[in-house]
This record gives sequence, structure tokens and C-alpha cells, in this order.
Amino acid sequence: MAQLILPTAGGGTESFTIKPGIDPAAVSPIQRDVRTVYAAVHVVVDPFADNAPMIEGAVDWDRTLAFREHLWNLGFGVAEAMDTAQRGMGMDWNTSLELIQKSVALAKSGGHLVACGAGTDHLEPGPDVTLDDVIAAYELQCEAVEAAGGQVIMMASRALAAVAQSPDDYRKVYARILGGLQRPAILHWLGEMFDPALKGYWGSDDHDIAMDICLDIIAESASKIDGIKISLLSAEKEITMRNRLPANVRMYTGDDFNYPELIAGDEQGFSHALLGIFDPIAPMAANALNALSAGDTQAFLAQLEPTVALSRHIFKAPTRFYKTGVVFSAYLNGHQDHFTMLGGQQAARSMLHLADLIRLGSDAGLFPDPEMTARRAASVFATYGVTQ
Repeated sequence: MAQLILPTAGGGTESFTIKPGIDPAAVSPIQRDVRTVYAAVHVVVDPFADNAPMIEGAVDWDRTLAFREHLWNLGFGVAEAMDTAQRGMGMDWNTSLELIQKSVALAKSGGHLVACGAGTDHLEPGPDVTLDDVIAAYELQCEAVEAAGGQVIMMASRALAAVAQSPDDYRKVYARILGGLQRPAILHWLGEMFDPALKGYWGSDDHDIAMDICLDIIAESASKIDGIKISLLSAEKEITMRNRLPANVRMYTGDDFNYPELIAGDEQGFSHALLGIFDPIAPMAANALNALSAGDTQAFLAQLEPTVALSRHIFKAPTRFYKTGVVFSAYLNGHQDHFTMLGGQQAARSMLHLADLIRLGSDAGLFPDPEMTARRAASVFATYGVTQ
């Protein structure tokens, strides 16, 4: 065990003991016979780049790809260039495409599972943007992903949300894009808690009405759809939609609050997973998923239960800043040598938030090397004036 001085509310400090967590090297790779699981993965920046970090980012490709190898070695699929990789919050399309190309090539060389985000983020929403512009933007990115050999995750589009006048506009765009793909895509419904610019997606602010519209779109192109990831942070809404999907279309939970019960499922069905929280908790999640594969649902739930409080903390409102906790966890566990992010997003959470992440992470088994975690955390808290 390792001791660390952590800040407390009100300006005080306390001594905290970090408990040893699960060593990834001791975890067996997931047997994907019962669930298909993707981790939406962060990127590692190059802090030595001579640039303007708030405006332009530089990626440390070696560390970024090494982290994907870490996840593949545990049996996860990688959901590449998604919002966890800061798409729309520091990661531009050109860098995203380079990431996709490198990641897909590495996945294919090792026989690993990868799917890649394609959206319209190179198209700046504005009054002159038309529906045809949105279609052209989607087509450009989808064609690029498929040319690289990747499966498309059709990401929700800020430009489409801004320009669409009715549900029929969504129907037109999705039918056109899905009809032109070489292989079935994963759709992506990201709620406004993750991205306020996506409020009213599918043509309604009411999630129940939006769900009806989305299900109609899925039914019209079911043969072109692998599944849909929804991130509404509502188990009830996900289960309702899951039960209404066509038989060949999977539900991929994107619910970082309720994932254990949704993956475990009920008598009517279950969810697969495409989750940002799998980035930091991969070893614990792999152990749990192997228990599920062995038929032990109770062990699956019991092993994931300690991670839920951590996940709810990382993804607390404003939810869009969850990436800060994901990258902080990677730094504390030695996957990168600094706590620096694209766009300076390491500053998006408070010192007290980071301290609570350590407390909850310790309970969840997040830190296999407590001494290293304590040293690294101490260096961060020292910048806030906390002395050890």
C-alpha cells in the first residue's frame, strides 16, 4: 500500500492509503462468445510539441497505439476516433483519419477488432450549411474509413442537428449514407449530456419521440446496420429501445452509469457494449466479462459493482468533460508519462474531482502499482499547492 496526501473540501488535506488493484498481466483475455465489447479509447498527446496546445494538438503515436494494444491484449475491441478520443473537443478530422489508418492497420496485423468513428466534424455548422453538405461530409469520412479497412461507426452530427428541419431530414441522410456503405455500420446516438450541440437529435427534444423516429430509420435500413450505441444515461430508455430493435440489429450500451445490469440483461435480452469507461477499467471489466462468459452472472455483477461509483464520478455533469478522468487514470497507471490533453482539457476538472477519482479508483481496483500511482498523483497535486 502507498500513502498520499489528498485535498479535501474546505481547503484541508488528509492522508489516504491507495490499495493495490488488478494487474492487467494477470487477466485472461475476454471470450467474446456472449457479448461484443468495444472500449472507446483516448489519445495520448505529445507534450514536447512546439505548438499552441489550446488550438492545435500533436499526438504521441507510439503511446497512443500502445494503449490500443493493451486493450486488444485484454480481448476488447477498440472503438477508434470517437468522442473519448476528443473528436470535436481537440481532435480534428485530419488527425482522426491518421489515427484510424494507423489503428486499423495495427488491428489487422494482430487479428483484433476495431470500428471507427465517421461523422461530419470537418464541416463547421452555420447558416449556409445545407443538408446536401451534411451528406457530402458524411460520405467523405465514411469512404475514408472503409478505404482504410475499417468498419464505420456513424457518429451523431452537430451539423445535421443544426440544419435538420424535421425527422424526414434525418431519414434522408441516414438512408443515403447507410445505402452507400460496403458493410453494416454501428449507429451512434449521443445524448445532449455528452454534447449539448446534439440536443433534439432525430428531430425531437423528447427522447421517446426521438426513439420512435430512430427506430423507423433503423427498420428502413436494417440490413445495413450492425447495431446502435445509445448514450442517454437511462437504463429504462435503453431497455425499451433494445426490445424494439430488429432481430439482426444489436444494442451497444453507451450508458456509463448502468452498464453492468444492461450487459447482464434480462429475460427479454441484453446489451453488447461500446463504452468510454472500459478505457480505464479494462482489467476489471475483462475479469467480469469472463465470469459472464462462464455463465456466472452474479460474479459478473459483483466484480463490476465497485467500478460503478468510479464511472459515475468520471462521467458526472458536465459529462462532456469525462475524458479528463479517463486520461488522468491512464497517467496514474503508467500508460503515459504526463497528464496533458488535447485542447488543454486536463484543466476541465477540479483538483477535488481528481482526488475523489483516486479514492473511488482505489476501491474499484484501478491501481495495480500504488507506489507509482502515489508518486504520479503527488506531482499533479503539487501544482495546486498540495505538499506531501
